[in-house]
Amino acid sequence: MITKPTIKPSNPNFSSGPCSKRPGWDISALKNADTGRSHRGKHCKAKLNDVIVKSSKLLGLPDDYILAIMAGSNTGALEAALWSLLGARGVDVLAWENFGNDWVNDVLNQLKLENVNTYLADYGTLPDLRQANFDNDVIFTWNGTTAGVRVPNADWIPDDRAGLTICDATSAVFAMDIDFSKLDVVTWSWQKVLGGEGAHGMIALSPRAIERLETHTPAWPMPKVFRIANKLKVSKGIFEGATINTPSMICVEDVLDALNWVESVGGAEALIKHSNQNLQIIADWIDGSSFKFLCDDASARSCTSITIEIKDALFTSKNEDDQRALVKKIVALLDDEGVAFDIGGYPKAPPSLRLWGGPTVQNDDMKAVLPWIEWAYQEVK
Repeated sequence: MITKPTIKPSNPNFSSGPCSKRPGWDISALKNADTGRSHRGKHCKAKLNDVIVKSSKLLGLPDDYILAIMAGSNTGALEAALWSLLGARGVDVLAWENFGNDWVNDVLNQLKLENVNTYLADYGTLPDLRQANFDNDVIFTWNGTTAGVRVPNADWIPDDRAGLTICDATSAVFAMDIDFSKLDVVTWSWQKVLGGEGAHGMIALSPRAIERLETHTPAWPMPKVFRIANKLKVSKGIFEGATINTPSMICVEDVLDALNWVESVGGAEALIKHSNQNLQIIADWIDGSSFKFLCDDASARSCTSITIEIKDALFTSKNEDDQRALVKKIVALLDDEGVAFDIGGYPKAPPSLRLWGGPTVQNDDMKAVLPWIEWAYQEVK
């Protein structure tokens, strides 16, 4: 039995989405929100455009990429891309966790596309990225939020590809080093790395993706919230703040606050460094603990959705139901102690714990929570 720790994280929010707010955030950050005003009015539209301009600048998107705010968080943004762009070529989908599998389902069972190749891997591993055929459109997640596994880099994507690369990057953008020139479509949400509120997503398009929108008409009906082009013309207003549907101006105020914070701490580069430090803190701790990373490949481990599982033989000898029950006890105990909220692994993942390591989680809080996790396991096993 180990001694109960005494130092608690100052912020116990380790959820992988919606994620912890930026350090120092309080409700006063929303005092200038344009509640009760039309998002189509000049003042509000200017704020929406400011979100687009600031995001593009802070991320260092290529100058010829366009960016828009979308309904439905990252899911809405990604599905808008699939419904609007696919059908002109064959499709390759790489998936290794739940959301990647959702995109497989969309391509096969919703859009019912032919000439589809799927490359799947179990939680904790990547498929062989070399299998992707870039004469086709290639769909993948940069970071598997439910598995704690990311692609190490974009070196496997050729510059002279014929198809489009469509990337769900929601738990990677602002936390991982991404070569955006390798990606023709990039989607993310405010509620992940930025710690913003839910329901709003973003979509960035390369010139190649724009060309597809203006030369290809999908064969299926197009829901209004997915219509980023009309009659083979990109709807330019969407990429200047004229959103397809009504956004929350409270959420807009909140994400502007988050973007101003990003700028104040040194931009995306500083956030990436901070997230990698959180991962290193866990890596330094884990060898002497009862835990191990779900992902064995250090180069593919997420620095945001950091997923760990129990390696103790007493635990691994149990059946899966008993393992899940024990993990739930750990999660409940840490919640009761007020030291870690919402760190249970994704329900479809192996029995595990998942700690958000994005830049809104302070390094000192990550250091403080780890002894509590070991203590909780020893208490309930």
